[in-house]
Amino acid sequence: MQVKTKAIVISAIKFQEKSLIAKCFTLSHGLKTYFVRDAFSTRKSSQKIAYFQPLTILEIEAVHKNKGTLENFKEIKIGTPFQTIHTDIVKSTIVMFLSEILHYSIQEEEKNESLFIFLETALFWLDQHDEITNFHLILMLETTKYLGFYPDVSDADLPFFEMNEGVFTLFHGLSALTEHETNLFKKLIDLKFDNDQKTFHVIERQLLLKILIDYYSFHLDGFKRPKSLEVLKEIFS
Repeated sequence: MQVKTKAIVISAIKFQEKSLIAKCFTLSHGLKTYFVRDAFSTRKSSQKIAYFQPLTILEIEAVHKNKGTLENFKEIKIGTPFQTIHTDIVKSTIVMFLSEILHYSIQEEEKNESLFIFLETALFWLDQHDEITNFHLILMLETTKYLGFYPDVSDADLPFFEMNEGVFTLFHGLSALTEHETNLFKKLIDLKFDNDQKTFHVIERQLLLKILIDYYSFHLDGFKRPKSLEVLKEIFS
């Protein structure tokens, strides 16, 4: 089946000397994995390695066989070029980290148009703004809406957040956050991209990052701690 769609690059792994295996989250068909022949070739090619930086937004034409094997591109071009994401060290570190988070989070080969539109909109926001210290925290939390485990805030006045159940509770159970952690988590829930980015201190941001990674681990089978986590901590220390 021939497909024309937008796609967000989730990961790209070098295969042999000149090729790539690229995992992309497509608008039309969800998660797909592609074989990119001669991505590192010196010859002129429409399939350039630069297209496969983390979270690049592409416009692609591809052939989908839908047989559980690697798919193939027919044509690739940049959807909307980023101006700062891949040149700003802080932003590039953020997208490297978030691409790992999404790699372990988006596991089903099924269409999720609302998640795609949210990610695309968020990435455009990141590209256009400089005050971004809470961006990765907000994006991780908001993404849980589309993955099916956003916190139930109907009892958000209660003092503890139960990680396993995703609810606020009166009692401090085994998988519940402390009262201090819960209060930080509540502040994050109320935060939007355009809010004051100085809401949290460095230590509070690091604690919230740990909470979010633990929360993902509770709710997603096979979720792994991102390798780029320590680099991200260094950037924001």
